[in-house]
Amino acid sequence: MSQQHTKQPDKGLEAVAANGLLHRRLFLTGSGTLAAGLGLLSATPMAAAPLEIPEWMKAPGSHMRPYGQPSAYENDVQRMVGGTPGVTGSGVSFTPLEKIHGTITPNGLHFERHHSGVPDIDPAQHKLLIHGLVERPLTFTMDALMRYPTVTRIQFLECSGNSGRSNLTAQPQQAPLGALHGLVSCSEWTGIPLSVVLDEAGIKPEGKWVLAEGADAAAMSRSVPLEKIMDDAIIALYQNGERLRPENGYPMRLFLPGYEGNMSVKWLRRLKVNAAPTMTRDETSHYTDVVLGGKAKILTFPMVVKSVITNPSPTMTLGQTGLYEVTGLAWSGAGKITRVEVSADGGATWAEAALTEPVLSKSFTRFRIPWQWSGGPATLLSRAVDETGAMQPTRAQFVGEYGERSNYHNNTIQAWGIAATGEVSNVLA
Repeated sequence: MSQQHTKQPDKGLEAVAANGLLHRRLFLTGSGTLAAGLGLLSATPMAAAPLEIPEWMKAPGSHMRPYGQPSAYENDVQRMVGGTPGVTGSGVSFTPLEKIHGTITPNGLHFERHHSGVPDIDPAQHKLLIHGLVERPLTFTMDALMRYPTVTRIQFLECSGNSGRSNLTAQPQQAPLGALHGLVSCSEWTGIPLSVVLDEAGIKPEGKWVLAEGADAAAMSRSVPLEKIMDDAIIALYQNGERLRPENGYPMRLFLPGYEGNMSVKWLRRLKVNAAPTMTRDETSHYTDVVLGGKAKILTFPMVVKSVITNPSPTMTLGQTGLYEVTGLAWSGAGKITRVEVSADGGATWAEAALTEPVLSKSFTRFRIPWQWSGGPATLLSRAVDETGAMQPTRAQFVGEYGERSNYHNNTIQAWGIAATGEVSNVLA
C-alpha cells in the first residue's frame, strides 16, 4: 500500500521573533526558490533575446600593473580620516565597515591611530633592544629577526576608544557606521612569537612586566603583563601576506591578540622587562576608564565582547519591502564568538543568527539572519556572546557604571532605527 507523504514547511520560513525575523536556517539552506518566494530577488523578467555587446568587449583592456588597485568604480570605499587640531600627525582613520564584507580588512582600509605621525624608518638601520630584568640584553637587526620562525593568525585589532560616546549621549551621533564604530579591523598577522626571543634573553625571576616602546616621535610606551607576552604576543612583520605598511608599524610592531589596540605598539624599538608596570603617560593620563563616583579603572587591557550590524546601517535606505539579509560582525578579546542574537523590535524579542565559518578566536565573526521587512518602522539590534559566557551590555547597564562621558571600552548594544521610508539612523534603545 502506498503511503502519502506531506511536504513539511521549511523551517527557514518560520518566524522566530517579532517584526519579521525569520529562522537562520533559511540562509543556511541556500534555497533560491524560497528567497524568490519571499520577495528577495528583484531581477526584471525579460523575453529571450540576444545580449547586446557592451563597449568594453570591443577592444582589448588595459595592461597589467606592478601592484593591483581597486576598480575605479569603487573609489568611494575609503577610510574616513580625522585629525587632532593643533597636533601635527595626531589623528585617526576609520575602517568603512559598512562597505566591506567577509571578515578580512584590506590593508589599505585598516584603521589607524597616530600620536605623532608616521615615521619614515629605514629597515636597514632599525633595531630592537631587549633589556631590563634579563640575563642577556640583546639587540636585533631586521636581518637577524627575519631568520626566526614565524606563526600566522587571523585576529582583530580594536582601539579602546572605538565607538566612543556614539550611542551614549541623549542625542546619538548620525554618521556612517565606519565613523561610529570603525576603529576596528581584522587581518592575517604573521610574525615571531615574542616568547622565543625573550627566552633567548633569559628573564630573571623578578621580571613580571614588559615596557614596549615605539620609534615614533611620541615614543608611544605601554606596560604589558609578562604572562600575556609569553602567551600569544608576536613581533608582527607581515599583514595579509605583505610586509607591514608604514601606517601599521613598518618594519615591525608588537601585536597583542585581544588587547586594546594602543598596546600593540607600532614601530617597535625597545622591550624592557620590569618588576611592575611603568605607569607611562599613555596608560595613566590616557586609556583609563572613568567610572561613576569620581574613580577610574587603569590597566584594563582586554577588549570585551561586541557586535554591530553592518547592513543595513546609518546613511543607507531600504528600497522595496520583502526579504533582506541582516548581517554584521562580532568579536571578543576573550576568545571565540559562540552566539549572536538579533532583534527587529528594539529588544522585545530576539532570534539567533547564523555564524559564517570559520569562527576563530579573537577574530571577526560574520553573522547573518533573514528579515522580512513589511515597510513599517523597526529597530534593529544585535548582541553577541563569547565562549566565556559574556554578553554585550545594554546602554542602560553601561551608563549605570560608566556614565555618558566614558571614552573607552564601549561595547554596548547598538540600535539602528528603520523608518517607514526605509531610511536607517542611529537611535537609542
